[in-house]
Amino acid sequence: MKPAPDVGRLLEIMARLRTPGSGCAWDLEQTFATIAPYTIEEAYEVADAIARNDRAGLKDELGDLLLQVVFHARMAEEEGAFDFGDVVQALNQKLVRRHPHVFGDARDLSPDEVKTLWGRIKDAERKTQGETGEAGTLQVPLALPALTRAEKLQRQAAAVGFDWEHTEDVIAKIEEEIRELGAARGRLDAEREEIGDLLFALVNLARRLRIDPEGALRESNAKFERRFAAIEEALAAKGRRPKDATLAELDALWDAAKAKERGK
Repeated sequence: MKPAPDVGRLLEIMARLRTPGSGCAWDLEQTFATIAPYTIEEAYEVADAIARNDRAGLKDELGDLLLQVVFHARMAEEEGAFDFGDVVQALNQKLVRRHPHVFGDARDLSPDEVKTLWGRIKDAERKTQGETGEAGTLQVPLALPALTRAEKLQRQAAAVGFDWEHTEDVIAKIEEEIRELGAARGRLDAEREEIGDLLFALVNLARRLRIDPEGALRESNAKFERRFAAIEEALAAKGRRPKDATLAELDALWDAAKAKERGK
């Protein structure tokens, strides 16, 4: 596969947009900080297109995400820090360095062995770059979604031996957190803390079961939307809306939508 010549055109367009006097006023006033939220949003939209199995949408969303990379690289180039070519070069080097089982002597590694090797190489890179670990074992960006960040924090702690011995222990912890939440009822601050602890414990269980908690919750959100839409559709056929129905009616329609999805 040859590099697309349109990449050069993309860089030219971005440079034009950021040219004072003749560029785009909105693009010119942006900074790394103002663009960062859009970068996060575009990454989520890529994940959404994947979840919907929308390949045409995925193509568009990947383009939008690439725009974020090009935008940040252009601003860095204007500062004299680095440019898009440096980003690509650094990525090429990193991919080769982190895949010695492909480009080096290591061979026939299982997926789990590859993941472990990747982690060791990443740790070595941090030490080489001066990140000696003095800041602590747990190094997870604050900007990540809370569920994802919880899973990564737990994974890093587990890597140094701080982990439950058995999955059943995690389930027992969840049950303990539910009891503590019950005991905290009526005290808002305590309820908030216990809800957080319960969610953290549930993420721990998901990690132990090798389930992505963020992805699992997205799927549950989508399922809720589908079933609630079925409730609205059933009521609309009778000229009614959800707010006009009783809770018992809504529950019955929910059960019907659930049964229909499961083919019962």
